[in-house]
Amino acid sequence: MVLTNKDKKEIIDKFQIHEKDTGSSKVQIALLTKRINDLADHFKLHPKDHHSRRGLLKMVGQRRRFLNYLKKRDPDQYKILIQELGLRK
Repeated sequence: MVLTNKDKKEIIDKFQIHEKDTGSSKVQIALLTKRINDLADHFKLHPKDHHSRRGLLKMVGQRRRFLNYLKKRDPDQYKILIQELGLRK
């Protein structure tokens, strides 16, 4: 459920724009997507965990806002990113 440093570093290395980039929209969207997918698996085992579900919904909303920002700022990068992450839109 928690991202390990190794997983986080792999995601950052894959989506970073430059060498020291750890906070760009693309990186943050990719990290949130990984956490959301992990929580979705958690809910298959624990369907009544409503407290974690609230956190999941907050992460989905945050990712949506980042995606909207990226779509307005750079539509081409937006399309590439959603294809790489396997998001629907």
